[in-house]
Amino acid sequence: MTEEHTRRTTLSALTAAGTVLVDGGMGTLLQDRGLDDGGSGELWNLERPDVVRDAHRAYAEAGAHILTTNTFGGSRPRLEMHGLGDRVRELNEAGARLAREVAHAHGALVAGDLGPTGELLAP
Repeated sequence: MTEEHTRRTTLSALTAAGTVLVDGGMGTLLQDRGLDDGGSGELWNLERPDVVRDAHRAYAEAGAHILTTNTFGGSRPRLEMHGLGDRVRELNEAGARLAREVAHAHGALVAGDLGPTGELLAP
């Protein structure tokens, strides 16, 4: 393990060292790589893991210290919009596993990513 890898193993070490870089928009990057607009990027964690892994790798190689999981739309209400509501755990675990594989190889950390459900709350 390199000295740089060791320094990147904790968030407190990263923040103490100065600027921390986090990856960018996974959904946009996946759309650039063929995901249909409005499609479920989370499903690609199982059906196209090579593409998701490559996206994480691109961010890590660009200097990201933190990789976010490909789980932005991974809530049950959001996944139900794609007929995937019964696969919440499976898709999110796969997303975390892919991010961890790449992060480990690059000495980066992983942060879970969860966006809005798309549901409206009553006042």
